[in-house]
Amino acid sequence: MKGTHHSTGRRSRGPGRVLGLLLALVAAVSLTGTTALAVPRHDDASSARLPRPTAASVDTVAAMQPSWNLGNTLDAIPDETSWGNPPATKALFDTIKAQGFRSVRLPVTWSGHQSSTAPYTIDATWMSRVKQVVDWALADGLYVVVNVHHDSWQWIASMPTDHDNVLARFKATWTQIAAAFRDSSQALLFESNNEPQFDNTTDAQGNQYNDELNTAFHTVVRRSGGNNATRLLMLPSLHTNAGQDFLDILVREMKSLNDPYLVATVHFYGWYPFSVNVAGGTRFDATAQKDMTDTFDRIRTTLTSRGIPVYLGEYGLLSYPDHYHPARVEAGEALKYFEQFGQEARAAGVTTALWDAFNFLNRSTLQWRDPELVKQIKSSWTTRSGTASSDRIFLAKSAPITPESLTLNPNGTAFRGLWQGSSKLVAGRDYTVSGDRLTITDTALTRLAGNRAYGINAVVEARFSRGLPWKIHVTTYDRPVLSNATGGTDGLTVPTLFRGDLLATMEATYADGSNAGPTSWTPYQEFNEAFSPDYPGNALLLTSKFVNSLRDGAQATLTFHFWSGATETYRVTKSGNSVTGAVG
Repeated sequence: MKGTHHSTGRRSRGPGRVLGLLLALVAAVSLTGTTALAVPRHDDASSARLPRPTAASVDTVAAMQPSWNLGNTLDAIPDETSWGNPPATKALFDTIKAQGFRSVRLPVTWSGHQSSTAPYTIDATWMSRVKQVVDWALADGLYVVVNVHHDSWQWIASMPTDHDNVLARFKATWTQIAAAFRDSSQALLFESNNEPQFDNTTDAQGNQYNDELNTAFHTVVRRSGGNNATRLLMLPSLHTNAGQDFLDILVREMKSLNDPYLVATVHFYGWYPFSVNVAGGTRFDATAQKDMTDTFDRIRTTLTSRGIPVYLGEYGLLSYPDHYHPARVEAGEALKYFEQFGQEARAAGVTTALWDAFNFLNRSTLQWRDPELVKQIKSSWTTRSGTASSDRIFLAKSAPITPESLTLNPNGTAFRGLWQGSSKLVAGRDYTVSGDRLTITDTALTRLAGNRAYGINAVVEARFSRGLPWKIHVTTYDRPVLSNATGGTDGLTVPTLFRGDLLATMEATYADGSNAGPTSWTPYQEFNEAFSPDYPGNALLLTSKFVNSLRDGAQATLTFHFWSGATETYRVTKSGNSVTGAVG
């Protein structure tokens, strides 16, 4: 995964990663139509004879579940601490082991520690550091994956115009890695190349280059002998994309190598509009759910049902959680995503590695930044949990309290009731259930709202027969109040009284009906990229990226959508280097 700079200096994704994601989105959309890629269809790949993976290969990958990524550390550019994380320590892996993880993926970027010309020598100090970190993890009884990571977009991507040099450097890189770890235990696995991508190529061309690199990787490692002769080797699809065409080609590659010690690897970050909150993708809705289900169905049908072990080397939501910016994805919607992800992975027999750039585990304190989110992720490793249509009930302070309803999603469990702390709410008096419709009475909500201060007044839990309870935040609000503002090309700060409400998305259009903003293919702009709420500062921020994309002299109409259901209209006009905003 790549990075864009946060104000703290941390990174979580970058140009190559965004390109890969956009290609993945296009590929996902193309699955419903025709494709120009002339490759065997799924039926052809399914009928091909593959060397049957050894029981040890399948069992090893299964034993690696669950897995965790040491992201933005050994892969940081130019050095281990450049992207804001402290150096990895033995205590870090002690913590990961104690938290129930059975394997770790150690992304490594070699380019900054390697000569860029033949013989492409890797600095001995860097190799020693990587080996030290690997050995710490192995000593904790963890399986370990080592790869070639951001090199994929730093120099490997230029293979179409610099073929021979890139191939030579790639072989030299793996020759040195293989030699350094030749005698390491079989608990160490190698991964060819992270998110393979190639500049200015079609998918057909990219697949050819990826196949060439995977084959070179396989040949170099196997010829190095020692434990590398039967070490498990991970082969990625182009972009680590799980679209059907990409999986079919990966199967064909594995067949051609005729090696039972191979593992397929792909990544998953969800339906792109939901993952980054753009184009109105505020909810883990039917479209986002189907994207996930379809992905795992393809993986199961094409790979795991045929005995091919799959290591899903990265998963999560893009830039979520961030902890340095307001959350793009609403907390309850994210919980639903991770809950279903765990179920889909278990059903497909896939080992999954959580991408953690810094956002889940605080590497300085070795504490989880969002314990509730991690609880849901951990729970999903073994069971399902019930959820609901929302994790909030909004009560307008300016109006009388009335009964409020949510839709329960039991996910195969049975609803057991509502609790506030250790106190069980009374069915019939405090709430009713009709089918999957949960209604909390006005009497109960009045009690829960208390003095009706803006924000969360109380939390109740919907408990189910297994898994985690679903928390419902009873929240008092009134319509947000925006004020006029002036600014410049560095952005516009709109004074805003949120009054207990939360921002969901922003719609931007011109008077002629065309879309305003940098994301021109949709009126719904990207959260934190075009706009962002500043709750402590009582402001809505329109970023420099957004205001600089506006037509000079043309008024843009912004519609802010809030989670309570409220909407507020705002007018913005850019004139030269000046930007003005007005209510209504």
